[in-house]
Amino acid sequence: MANRIQSLLGVAYPVIQAPMTYIARAELAAAVSEAGGLGMIETLTPEGRADLRRVRELTDKSVAANLMIQGWKKDPSIVDILAEAGIRHVFTSAGDPALFTKLLHDAGMTVVHVVGSLKGAHKAADAGVDALVVEGVEGGGFKSLLGASTMVLLPLVAENVDLPIIAAGGMCDARSAAASLVLGAEGVQMGTRMLASQESAVHTNFKEAIVAANDAGTVLLDIPGNPTMRVLRTGLAARVAAHDPGAQLLGKVTELYFDGDMEASVANTGQVSSRIAELLPVSEIIRRTWDEIEAVLSEARSRTGRS
Repeated sequence: MANRIQSLLGVAYPVIQAPMTYIARAELAAAVSEAGGLGMIETLTPEGRADLRRVRELTDKSVAANLMIQGWKKDPSIVDILAEAGIRHVFTSAGDPALFTKLLHDAGMTVVHVVGSLKGAHKAADAGVDALVVEGVEGGGFKSLLGASTMVLLPLVAENVDLPIIAAGGMCDARSAAASLVLGAEGVQMGTRMLASQESAVHTNFKEAIVAANDAGTVLLDIPGNPTMRVLRTGLAARVAAHDPGAQLLGKVTELYFDGDMEASVANTGQVSSRIAELLPVSEIIRRTWDEIEAVLSEARSRTGRS
């Protein structure tokens, strides 16, 4: 029996690939959707926008798109681009959801908004979105220094906002997915876990750094003139975090992502990297995440001393 996220998005597994700029491209999104989850294409880069069409060469399954509101707030033509590409599900983020929700709904699209606070969740609900991604501060990429963890934020939003929820931040397997269901979610979104998959196009150096990371392996960088980011504590980021006066953010993130130069920029990565021990195919990540939840919950029940 499908839950609300499965029904809303039309997926067998409510496991969504996060919208990572430069990384959320056609091959990875197609692999996720082919496996029964929901792949995502980023729209900030020209390459990403081209992949809205190119992904159709790789899968006939539904693929979502991310609309980062801050980047598009002065250019509503993105809605026409999404419609022409046949996109049915849009995940909005980084801005006021009221700016695009009605336009997207009028174009026949489902709108899921990413929030990192209860205030943001209420604002998204008031804007009429169909569902939420609730992301704790342990997730990778742009984060608020005042953000709550998924353990705190997810049940808080679930108790106060009547919308289907996808949990993000710390999600990588059946154990974290089972916890998110108990806390009020009906699906999970994964960034770092999908980044460290066999189908991800990022360089092996980046993937291996994720696998090697321990529970102190990421850091929130709060540098004047730059947004706060959770990144791997390695290479350039490790020197910036240690206040090395010679370390500067150079903005060459694609050289890190695709050439493997860990000194070129910083690597947006979540704390869940410490729980990722191997590079797996996307299909195995998705299947095991959802199919093994019942076994995880059964194990938890046994620890209560009840059948």
